[in-house]
Amino acid sequence: MGHVVYEEGGELKVGTVLTETESSLQVEAPHGKRSKIKSTSVLLRFTTPEPRTLLSQAQGMQEEIDIDLLWSVCPAESEWHFSALAQEYQGHVPNSVEQLAVLLRLQSHPIYFHRRGRGLFRAAAPDTLKAALAGLERRRQQEALKAEAVLAMAAGECPDWVKQELPALLYRPDKNTLAWKTLDAAATEMKQSPAQVLAHCGVIQGSRGWHEGRFEFDYFGELGPTLEYPLEDPGEWPLYPVPVFSIDDATTTEIDDAFSVLELDSEYFEVGIHIAAPALLIDPRGELGGVARERMSTVYMPGRKIPMLPERVIARCSLDEGEVRPTLSLLLTVQRSDSAVVARRTVIHRVTIATNVRLHQVEALDDLSSLPADQPHGRDLAILSRVAEGLAQARGARDRPAPQYFDYAFAIDGERVQITLRPRGAPLDELVSELMIEVNRHWASELAGAGWFGLFRVQGQGRTGMAVEPAPHQGLGLAQYAWCSSPLRRYPDLLNQWQLIRRLQQQSPVFDSREECRDLALAFERAYEAYQDFQRQMERYWSLRWLEQEGVSTCEATLLREGTARLTGLPLVVKVPLAQTLEAGTRVRLTVRSIDLWGLELHCELNEVISSVETAAS
Repeated sequence: MGHVVYEEGGELKVGTVLTETESSLQVEAPHGKRSKIKSTSVLLRFTTPEPRTLLSQAQGMQEEIDIDLLWSVCPAESEWHFSALAQEYQGHVPNSVEQLAVLLRLQSHPIYFHRRGRGLFRAAAPDTLKAALAGLERRRQQEALKAEAVLAMAAGECPDWVKQELPALLYRPDKNTLAWKTLDAAATEMKQSPAQVLAHCGVIQGSRGWHEGRFEFDYFGELGPTLEYPLEDPGEWPLYPVPVFSIDDATTTEIDDAFSVLELDSEYFEVGIHIAAPALLIDPRGELGGVARERMSTVYMPGRKIPMLPERVIARCSLDEGEVRPTLSLLLTVQRSDSAVVARRTVIHRVTIATNVRLHQVEALDDLSSLPADQPHGRDLAILSRVAEGLAQARGARDRPAPQYFDYAFAIDGERVQITLRPRGAPLDELVSELMIEVNRHWASELAGAGWFGLFRVQGQGRTGMAVEPAPHQGLGLAQYAWCSSPLRRYPDLLNQWQLIRRLQQQSPVFDSREECRDLALAFERAYEAYQDFQRQMERYWSLRWLEQEGVSTCEATLLREGTARLTGLPLVVKVPLAQTLEAGTRVRLTVRSIDLWGLELHCELNEVISSVETAAS
């Protein structure tokens, strides 16, 4: 019956004909498989050589065919059958091997020859072919460049043309670019993530640089130099008669608040709560106001922060020791006999900052009500302490038990980290907190009394959030409350300060649109939540770094719910396999198996139960 070359599934095959009808054939492949094919699938019939030999000889011959010569002999602008082209190219009636060789060559060069049906082709137009060949050469060069770059990256060198695509290459890559394909190929070759490859090449500062860079890219783009936006003239305000002092953590550089005590007469003294006044220097509708509006808050992370305002603005406003600064101040008239506040007034003036008291200098004091004479600002702290206690009692803070909270302090020195646990609620904490609550409460009431919009902090039915009109803050026991005491660090405080200053100067409000204020409140909540999530993420990162740094192999933890546990002394919650059956509150010892600084994962195993809930209770 003879043999045939046919097409099946886009592939050329050969076989021996066993039976044939008008519309189909039954053929047997060289390896013995039998198939039924349509007559229209047959491209070539032959009797010699054997199918396997034909295919082998044609594959060898097609490599010798000059593709450019083959294209040049094609009929222009018309379709033709491969057998006709084989005869034109060979210069004689071709045998079956020569025909199949031409067909294989045509199918392997689709940019030269375009298929138009079974066995039918058309030569590519000269311009089309030229463009296609240029594209092919470009891809060949790119593949060579990619292969060279992959070898370089494995050796720790990243080509400049790959670096130029950062940071988008890391955090929002276009996977069609050569840079991404190269980085992805290097990652596959090195069995690492793309970020780890770039860290290996020194392009990013390891896992820390990757986490911080991703956050900056998502929320701030590429942080470039801050432009020199113009500042407003703060004005010449009266100088307050006594120097003031601040109380802050040792790492605080944006000092928003300070305090003072002024003797009035034998019955009264005046307590001053002085808040830095960037609103006097920043146009709320200007470019610098737009910077604050875009960032919404200072971002804090262990060892670093991204300020809401440019550093030069902070330097002009921060209540730094030895400087004279304008402030928006709440002055409390306090009765000597019982430390009760009998009057309040809001003023703008300049203050001289005598001292930046740091918490570590005085936080060990258990009782501030009667401090020794040689204690810096001892007398003033004692008075402030009694005033703060009276304010706390007045709002009912002493009527309910205060929960015990802890703060984790991270000290980063180069690449080493120290983590310390600090309980909240020390006398100095209570003093500062209560005076800040007082200033925020009173200024919220001033905005509320004027019927002005602001960004108020409200709490009700278990939810805390921002509102543009006053509402109770149930957790603090207040009818209204607004953040006003940190205008260098939070946009709501700055916005409220703009409003308060306008009211004090008997001008119209800056923000008088409910819709605009509501949009700002929502934007702040979204940003603030994201910033806090990032801070917790980086605290988790540095906790893992500490475990790695100290070579910790076992650690103690307290079980929470559903097989999770909080490590002792660290703000770190991990999953513990096989701990789901144990009760929450059980103390356990865990074995550290692996730490992943890129995925922020700690893999632990349950080592032993130290004490059960029942044991702890007894």
